[in-house]
Amino acid sequence: MTVSRRAFALGSAALAAVAALPAQAQSNLSAEDRAVLARAQSYLQNLTSAQGSFVETSGAQRRQGRFYLQRPGKMRFEYTDPAGLLVVSDGSNVKRYDPRLDVFRQVPLSQTPLSTFLARTVRLDQGVRIDRITRMDSGAFAITARDNRRPNDGSVVLAFAGDPIRLQEWTIIDAQGGRTRTQLTSLRPASGLSASLFQLRDPTRRPRRN
Repeated sequence: MTVSRRAFALGSAALAAVAALPAQAQSNLSAEDRAVLARAQSYLQNLTSAQGSFVETSGAQRRQGRFYLQRPGKMRFEYTDPAGLLVVSDGSNVKRYDPRLDVFRQVPLSQTPLSTFLARTVRLDQGVRIDRITRMDSGAFAITARDNRRPNDGSVVLAFAGDPIRLQEWTIIDAQGGRTRTQLTSLRPASGLSASLFQLRDPTRRPRRN
């Protein structure tokens, strides 16, 4: 089965809700904005293996759990509330299993907002349109971007702490204006993550009885 990009918008995967923003051509970014973009790109490129916890909000829904990251291509969102819900990227597909409904769905990783973040080489200056960069006096900053190939599919806002730099949260805004916000309540480097974390077979496919 396939599922819409919205269902996989892991995202409460950039920052607090932002109103519709006027598009700004990337070539028109200021020197300060380009420096911020390069800093974020370098940080994300070096974030190769990590784990932590998150809180996800979408409308009135609030979910939380743990996540694991192994670039390129692999990520696992393991929900503790609601318990059992899993979203796993195995490098090729993003898979979602809801045990309460006993529903399993998947979509190619390339068709989700995770694809840019989980790529082997993170490039925020290619294939991505930067709509806005917001810089705060504290050194924190936020980047609003969208896929150049599908600019009408929505946007993502990545929010970073400035000193030291750290990804704090992201908000995915779909084509209808719906927002899913993911706050990383903890984020730390991890090594030796088990390959099984990034594998998810369809639990609804049960052996047939003769």
